[in-house]
Amino acid sequence: MKICVLGTGYVGLVAGTCFAENGSEVVCVDLNKEKIDRLNRGDIPIYEPGLQELVVRNTKEGRLAFSTDGPASIRKSEIVFIAVGTPSSFDGSADLDLFMKAGETIAGNLNGYKIIVNKSTVPVGTAAKLDQVIRAKTNQTFDVVSNPEFLKEGTAIDDFLKPDRVVIGTAEESVYKTMAKLYAPFVRQGNPIVWMSNVSAEMTKYAANCFLATKISFINEIADLCELVGADVESVRKGITTDSRIGRHFLYAGVGYGGSCFPKDVKALVKTAKNNGMELQIVEAAERVNEKQKTFIFSKIEKHFNRALKGKTVALWGLSFKPNTDDMREAPSLVIIDRLLKAGVEIRAYDPIAMGEAKKHLPVGSSVRFVDNPYTALEGADALALVTEWNEFRNPDFDRVKSLLKSPVIFDGRNIYDPQQLRDLGFSYYGVGRP
Repeated sequence: MKICVLGTGYVGLVAGTCFAENGSEVVCVDLNKEKIDRLNRGDIPIYEPGLQELVVRNTKEGRLAFSTDGPASIRKSEIVFIAVGTPSSFDGSADLDLFMKAGETIAGNLNGYKIIVNKSTVPVGTAAKLDQVIRAKTNQTFDVVSNPEFLKEGTAIDDFLKPDRVVIGTAEESVYKTMAKLYAPFVRQGNPIVWMSNVSAEMTKYAANCFLATKISFINEIADLCELVGADVESVRKGITTDSRIGRHFLYAGVGYGGSCFPKDVKALVKTAKNNGMELQIVEAAERVNEKQKTFIFSKIEKHFNRALKGKTVALWGLSFKPNTDDMREAPSLVIIDRLLKAGVEIRAYDPIAMGEAKKHLPVGSSVRFVDNPYTALEGADALALVTEWNEFRNPDFDRVKSLLKSPVIFDGRNIYDPQQLRDLGFSYYGVGRP
């Protein structure tokens, strides 16, 4: 099939590349010429394991191209995917300016029947609005499909090539069959392609992300209670996740969720509910708990040093909101850094991938010192705070860690270390929900 993808952000680039990998002819479009030039050179603007290799191979073999010419790309395509950003507005609602502009561009360049697929995360009811926008500007026939993505940063390629499910929102059986044919190579092992209405597909995306966000906030709140009563949240987690009704995913206590999806989607669904006269009490509570959880490490550090933080040095391991990505959007590390700097703390930070991206999210003139080695960050520091559980942090040389720190203190924001082992080694250890 001939496919045009509008937007070369995280979703658009991964989707376009994976469609090309399975034989479709794909052109990914972006208005940013510098970005397109980089992609044509094989220079990937985001970090995602396995993505660069697929981009280079499919570009070389002629199935994948990058262009700034949206009109020409739309006219040559059979299916047009919209994968532009829908960031949060000041009131929490999704900003659809770029999305609707993409719809207008499509309308102005329809030269025959096309399927227009929404891959962006948009509020419930957006497919109908997009249909109206396009229909007002063209006499050509088309159908609008809602096809939400369920990618996890760090495993996005595998998620797309071998999805748990594919959701297709359309009222037309013929359109569903075309989309099912497009996705057939990805579900050969029998995972379902679920056919539903546009509205249900839009709601499915938000419901999935908000449920996962709620699971994270739930276990973090249980962790807080564990500390108060002397229980260990890791033992509790193992005890409850063996129940098949609960499952083991997204139930790890930590410093809170971040990234491009959960924070934005939680806010957007809350706003959708309010627009319909309803209060989503559980989802709103999940958001409140998460914002509180991002201050966890700072609170522990402040308490350990009896609030006398000015002049202290803290080594920070991990900056991105999760491992295997350089995404700093809504990252808990940014909240921790802000609190520490305001308290007069010097920060030495290390992340294997995200330091360049982190600098863009810090205030101009920030005094955070970025180092090129995790052990360099420890030299003479008063404490180590682990924020992101990159694999290289899981089994460090603790004797070396202890010798480099001014005082042997570790604040483990992801519970990846054994508290008893560290205490036996002479460390003061602080985890999440651990006695």
